[in-house]
Formats: sequence, structure tokens, C-alpha cells
Amino acid sequence: MNSPDARIDSDARPLADRMRPSTLDGYIGQSHLFGPGKPLRRMLEGGHLHSMILWGPPGTGKTTLARLVAKSCDAEFIALSAVMAGVKDIRAAAERAYAARQESGRRTVLFLDEVHRFNKAQQDAFLPWVEDGTLVFIGATTENPSFELNNALLSRARVYVLRALTSEDLRGVLDRALRLLARPDLQADDSALNLIASAADGDARRSLNMLELAIDLAGAAEPPRITDEIAAEVASGSLRRFDKQGEAFYDQISALHKSVRGSDPDAALYWFCRMLDGGCDPRYLARRVLRMSFEDIGLAD
Repeated sequence: MNSPDARIDSDARPLADRMRPSTLDGYIGQSHLFGPGKPLRRMLEGGHLHSMILWGPPGTGKTTLARLVAKSCDAEFIALSAVMAGVKDIRAAAERAYAARQESGRRTVLFLDEVHRFNKAQQDAFLPWVEDGTLVFIGATTENPSFELNNALLSRARVYVLRALTSEDLRGVLDRALRLLARPDLQADDSALNLIASAADGDARRSLNMLELAIDLAGAAEPPRITDEIAAEVASGSLRRFDKQGEAFYDQISALHKSVRGSDPDAALYWFCRMLDGGCDPRYLARRVLRMSFEDIGLAD
């Protein structure tokens, strides 16, 4: 994300895009990758580049990280989305990368968002240019790369797992956004910001979208202030991450089974309610509970 400038209030881009950090110091979260001595920190500090797959839930900073990698290594950056792009776009990017290397010696990072949406043949299109060093490939996905990506592509790229941000991380994201907005007239209650951070469910983009809405609602007061009531209103329509039939879905139903098997009623109720809150079909959960009563409880008894 580009650094906010003096025209930030008149910028039509969403707040989440305007607040994208342009330096590593502004990047919040993923301490297991960016802590002292951790792999990505060492790579960026040494100016080294290699192809990689960034795997993690939405709003954890995959696109931002790809931009920071390219910037830290003084590389050209080309961003594509697998939802819109095709093999023709990949070839055009490779030609552009080849020209840049011939003219200036700079390497090129090709970032492909939602890489799991490419079929196997489309994924194979990267291989020649990744193999000869024309492109440094960075793919972002919310799905398990082992299931969704070609083995040939995986063998040429290192997989980094990004974790959902903690409430503390998200509170840091919100505080940073309020500082960069430079609105001395705007006030925000700590409890209100904590509520937004909790409702965002580990997603920085979602937290900033809710903050933007809260700022709009607070503007009706004089002076403008984000209160608990406003925070509760913007958070009321926020559903927990669920991802029906995706990786998170199976992680959560597995956690429910393990909680029952481990005789932990609090954990079992948490995962049960979280799945309902996320939109899971109650009949599916009812069938699962019946199965647990027979298999996990009845047979163990």
C-alpha cells in the first residue's frame, strides 16, 4: 500500500488501501516471519530474492508483503489477480521483465493474487520464466498450496504461512491508521477500538473498513468521536471467518470434534457457536453432534 499523503481525506480509495504500509517498519503482525533472525527478515535485510507462496487468511498482509519484498530488493513489481488474468498476461509480464533486466539489470517480482484459481495448465505457464530467472514469482492464496498448486511450481517456491492477526495486532493497525489520518478533531474511545479489533476476526482489511465506517458515523457529532455505540453498530454485521468447504471450515469442525473428545465443554461451545455465527448450516452441525454422541462419546464410554 502506498504511504498516505496530504490529499488523504479527498482520496477515493478505501481506507484499507490508503493505509497499506510502504516500509517494513509499518508492517504489523507475522512476528514468526519478521522477528529478529527469522527467515523473511534475513532475506529482506540481505536484499535476496526467491520465489515464494504466501498462504494465509484474508487480510493478513499478503499483498503488502509482496510489495515490500520487491521494494526492499529494488525490483520491478507487477501485480496480477488470477481472477482476471490469464496466460496472455503472464507472457506480457515476462516480456516486460526480460526487457527490464536487459535495460537496467533490475529483477522483476510477479505477484499473482488468488493463485489457487489458476488451473494446472495456467500454473505451468510460470515455470520457464521462473526457472531461467526472468521472473521472481510470489503467489498469494487462502487455500492449502499442497492441494491447490502444482508440485512443479511448489518445488520452485518456498511456502510461508501467514497467521490471522491477533486483537493486539489489529489494535496497532487501527492506531496507526488514526495517526496517519492526522485528524486532531477526531476522537476514539479505547473500548470502541478494542471492540472493532475483536470483531475484525484477525483481518486487517476488515478492521480498517469498519474504522472507515465508524469515522463516517462519528462525523455527525460535534466534535466527532468514535464511541462504543458506534463501534457496536459497525461491528454488528460482521461475521466470523468461516469459508464454507474451505480450509477454515475443516479446521473448525475438527476443533469441535477434538474439544468434545477432550471433554472440554467451553471449547466445544466456542467452536459450535463460532461456526453458527459464521453461517454454517445448523442441520450440518446437528448431524455432526449426533455422530459425536455415537462415535466419540458412546464408543469411548
